[in-house]
Order: sequence, then C-alpha cells, then structure tokens
Amino acid sequence: MTVKTERVPPERVPPEHHHDHRDVTGGWLRPAVFGMTDGLVSNAALIAGVAGGGASPHTVILTGLAGLAAGAFSMATGEYTSVASQAELARAEIEIEKAEIKRVPQAEEAELAAIYRSRGVDDATAREVARQLSADPDQVWRVHAREELGIDPDDLPSPWVAAGSSFVAFSLGAAVPLLPYLLGATTLLLSVVLAGISLFVAGALVSRFTDRSALYSGTRQLVLGALAAGLTHLIGQAVGSGVT
Repeated sequence: MTVKTERVPPERVPPEHHHDHRDVTGGWLRPAVFGMTDGLVSNAALIAGVAGGGASPHTVILTGLAGLAAGAFSMATGEYTSVASQAELARAEIEIEKAEIKRVPQAEEAELAAIYRSRGVDDATAREVARQLSADPDQVWRVHAREELGIDPDDLPSPWVAAGSSFVAFSLGAAVPLLPYLLGATTLLLSVVLAGISLFVAGALVSRFTDRSALYSGTRQLVLGALAAGLTHLIGQAVGSGVT
C-alpha cells in the first residue's frame, strides 16, 4: 500500500520558534564564579588556619583583610593578563588569515569550501557558498576566523571585564568569612557557618548556567570548601601549638 504525503504550502508552515541564549562568551562569568568561590574558600581557609593557631581576633581580622586585598588584586591581575594575552593571540592569528586571503585568495576560497564539504554540504553548494562569501573582502576574513580558528572576531572577551568581575567577586567572597569578626565575633564558629551557607548558595547559583541541579552544585561547592578550610585549620593548630 502506498502512503501519500501531502506537501504543505509555504503559507501553512508554522513560523520558526526563536529563543534566546545566555551570553557564554562575554568574559565575565568564569572570572566572576571563580573569583567568588576562590575568595570564599581561600579567605575562609586562611582565617581558619590563623584562628586554629590561637591568634587573637585582632590578628584574624588583619590577616583576613590582607588576604582579601592581596587575593583580589592578584586575581584581577591574573585575569587581565590571561584574557588580554588570549585576545592578542586571536588578533595575531586573524592578521595571518587576512594576509593569506590577500596572498592566495583562490586557495583560501577552496579551503573554505572544503570545510563546508566536511560538514556534509555537497560539493557544488560548498563551492558556491565559499565563492559568495569570498566576494566580500570585509566579511570573508571574519568567516575564516569563525570556521578555521573557532573565534568570533567581533566578540572577543574583554580583559577589563574579566579583571573587574574577578576583583569584585573575590572581594565579596573573601569578605563573607571575615564579616563575623568585623562585627565583634571572637570565635571561628560564626565564620564557618556563614562561609558554609555562602558556598552552598554560590554553588547553587552556578547551576543556573549549567545542566547540574542546584543541590548537586551547592553540595559540591560546600564539600570542597569545607575540606580546604578544615585541612588548613588542622595545619594551623599543629603549627600554632609548636610556636612560642
């Protein structure tokens, strides 16, 4: 038995469903997330280590503030250098691609067609698409950058955005375990509890940008941070008991 399929007229085809995507290339998410969690873990561990060694609340506050400032500036400097170097490398590779397009345009056009063929486009269509794209000298190098280098030349991450995000996020994270001492606490307990809650919340918020559940991400962040702070506290106790 032959089944007849009815061709749907173009006017009856349902409209395309458009949906928005989150920004995954802006250069702010990774340094912000890393800075927040690093600030929380490193300063909580630092404070736990110093307090475990028997330091006074005044010394803990001084140490925590120093850890916050040093860590924030270090993170910002590192992020700026890293992202700036990456962007400079991308621009250098783009310049090489531009020069090749000017020097051997036919070879670059053939290379572009080969890329499309490798993705399942038939030979004639691949050649025609490459020919049309290569006709615009202001756009063809952008196409090569995206297809060959895997980068968007019009959307390179900003080193200033990365540095600023990292600095602010680290400072906020590092201030959390220090806050109870600044408000008059004299024991480590409140810092540990506040840091633990903040680690869980930070991990849960990260899950909004991933496919992990909030419970999984929050618990993972909490366990890792607790291990770091706990081990540092034990080291502080061991060293502090032997220091006169």
